[in-house]
Amino acid sequence: MKLAIIGYGAMGQLVAKLAAEQGHEISVTLRSRDAERSTEELAGLLRGCDVAIDFSVAAVVIRNVKACASAELPLVEGTTGWQSRLDEVKNVVSQNDGALIYGANFSVGVQVFYRIAASAAELFHSLESYDAFIEEAHHKRKRDAPSGTALQLGEIVALHVGREVPVSSTRAGYIPGTHRVGFDSPSDQIILEHIARGREGFAAGALLAANWIVGRKGVYEFSEVFDEIIKA
Repeated sequence: MKLAIIGYGAMGQLVAKLAAEQGHEISVTLRSRDAERSTEELAGLLRGCDVAIDFSVAAVVIRNVKACASAELPLVEGTTGWQSRLDEVKNVVSQNDGALIYGANFSVGVQVFYRIAASAAELFHSLESYDAFIEEAHHKRKRDAPSGTALQLGEIVALHVGREVPVSSTRAGYIPGTHRVGFDSPSDQIILEHIARGREGFAAGALLAANWIVGRKGVYEFSEVFDEIIKA
């Protein structure tokens, strides 16, 4: 595939490295110095690629979505913190007959963790003595809190346990991405935990999504189509 990498921070660099190792071609790399470019300028740069992967910042996501839609380029949106504008993104993609896949977390391990959390929450549905809760912790440089992953975990657990689930966050030092799902009662506490040792899992998942989205139309959430993606 001919890839466009939007955002060349730690995640963008890792995606580019892994993509090259898998034999993909990095045709376009957009960095922070491209932040002032217009939608039309970006679309011109992106044309000719097969798919774009965006790990930039929330403030420019809408512009990036519009540029990819104008360039008729499928987009893997890995940036978080923009989901309050999801309806706007869906409208842009729909109006341009485009394709986009987004997710709070592209890690394969986290996708499995979502399913474990859902199964556990279902078991506690009728056990009202247990209160469910979500805790997440990240390094001090992470901007959004709670993390998109924690918010999605909260939605998943609340849906299956049938009760509201509080979410708490910590930003300090160099803590690796850590997410806990807990069930607490007067008698005991059960904790499920996922700890990210690095960003490689996110990059690998984004490339899986990129392979899958090429040739499709519409807007997809990564966790909703994960089972189909890993079977492709």
